[in-house]
Amino acid sequence: MSIGVDPIDTARLTLRYPQPEDRAPLLALWADPRVMENLGPVKDAQMADATIARHAGYRAQGLGFRAIVRKSDAATIGFCGLKPGAPGTPIAGEVEIGWMLAADAWGQGFAAEAASAMLAWGWATLDTARIVAITAASNHASQRLMERLGMRPLPDGAFDHPDFDRLHHLRRTVTFAIDRAA
Repeated sequence: MSIGVDPIDTARLTLRYPQPEDRAPLLALWADPRVMENLGPVKDAQMADATIARHAGYRAQGLGFRAIVRKSDAATIGFCGLKPGAPGTPIAGEVEIGWMLAADAWGQGFAAEAASAMLAWGWATLDTARIVAITAASNHASQRLMERLGMRPLPDGAFDHPDFDRLHHLRRTVTFAIDRAA
């Protein structure tokens, strides 16, 4: 049996492994150029379905992103969770946190609430010394959130992400980390 399959509830959100009703709103996220501006190219339905399936594959490790569902209206407004660090990057073998929200949910504290809940879940559930996050060097909004979560930039954590072409504006990547509290 996989660990961590129960939903995670916060004051305003439920984080759950994606259900069939989450597919359309999640696909809309990946198709929105505003949402994907700092994350990568927009995804068509086939690419988005592959992302959902990839994260489902992490569940045996107790990982995988979850749909972010706003309790007030049951709307799926994002995707957040923990996953293995990407192979071929300096964070391979680490536990990575990430998030994305629908543009109409920005600026309301939902990303911080979801990410804080995932960090708390990670510390309670996983045996890891730290959790990392990466983002494009130009994505200052995500870096500010990482800092609010207690994460700090790693001095040697900048790298060129292999998923982006040499001249792509998202290629230069920075790494933040938070250590397990003593």
